[in-house]
Amino acid sequence: MFYDAKTNQHGLRHDPFKALIVPRPIGWISTLSADGVLNLAPYSFFNGVSTDPHILMFASAGRKDSLVNVEATGEFVCNLASWDQRDQMNISSATVAREVDEFSLAGLATLPSQNVKPPRVAGAPAHLECVYLQTVPMVARDGRHVYDVVFGEVTCIHIDDDFIVDGILNTAAMKPIARLGYHDYAVVDEVFSLKRPG
Repeated sequence: MFYDAKTNQHGLRHDPFKALIVPRPIGWISTLSADGVLNLAPYSFFNGVSTDPHILMFASAGRKDSLVNVEATGEFVCNLASWDQRDQMNISSATVAREVDEFSLAGLATLPSQNVKPPRVAGAPAHLECVYLQTVPMVARDGRHVYDVVFGEVTCIHIDDDFIVDGILNTAAMKPIARLGYHDYAVVDEVFSLKRPG
């Protein structure tokens, strides 16, 4: 099939775009509002963009609480969403009032962070504490502005020691989950290696 992405007249029941950009890692972002309200939300438009320094990004459709909190306080934590906490991750994606604490809503405990004020998700296999760098508005050629991309520099990383084997992170054992299209997800529980040529 072929269709024009601007008109988006694909003839399918749902837009297949997100089902093609897969799997997308989930940045489970914890923040603290300027008023001290905890916030936790998963973002599937998320990824690392640099290793020196360590910089990651997440994209927000609209000015959601995570975006507002990060810009107000300059801090956030990216928690790794895994198979064991898939239901809690899904609960934390609910659209609720700003004063609602998604940690409590999802029945999650917190862990203190080392360098930033927002807490970490207890039970998550890894956490990346971040300081805010900038927000870049994603403005389409026709002037529409729906998404904003938030960039943060990682100041420290926590990894559950159970997932480090022979000096290597055992990613498959952590069972990170990723977003596919529609309401579908995948779990990473098997890996393979390919050495680059040359």
